[in-house]
Amino acid sequence: MSLFFAQTVSRLRAPLVTDRYNNRVPDWPNAARTDVAGVNLQPASSPSDSDEDTVDRQVAVTGWRLYTPPGMDLDLLATDRIEYGGRVLEVVGEVGRWEVAGRVHHVEVYLREVT
Repeated sequence: MSLFFAQTVSRLRAPLVTDRYNNRVPDWPNAARTDVAGVNLQPASSPSDSDEDTVDRQVAVTGWRLYTPPGMDLDLLATDRIEYGGRVLEVVGEVGRWEVAGRVHHVEVYLREVT
């Protein structure tokens, strides 16, 4: 395994519960945790991937990117979250699965942390 793909993250998948308004919502306190080894997670380098809003309150949004090595698919949904180093990151958009000859070559995921 390359040192480039040496990180382990935790995938958080929340069960859906019905709230008091009869909506199906994720139950994050009871999310299932699955460790995923051999990935690469790094802060996004583009200024458009991070933002700061100071109009109503101090909010910082930091972009992250997660990559898998060639040949590794990832059981990750757009509704999941990733935890790494004490940070909880939300999946932004759909999970990108890059295929070659009908098989997943690698996965790329855009993530964000809101603090």
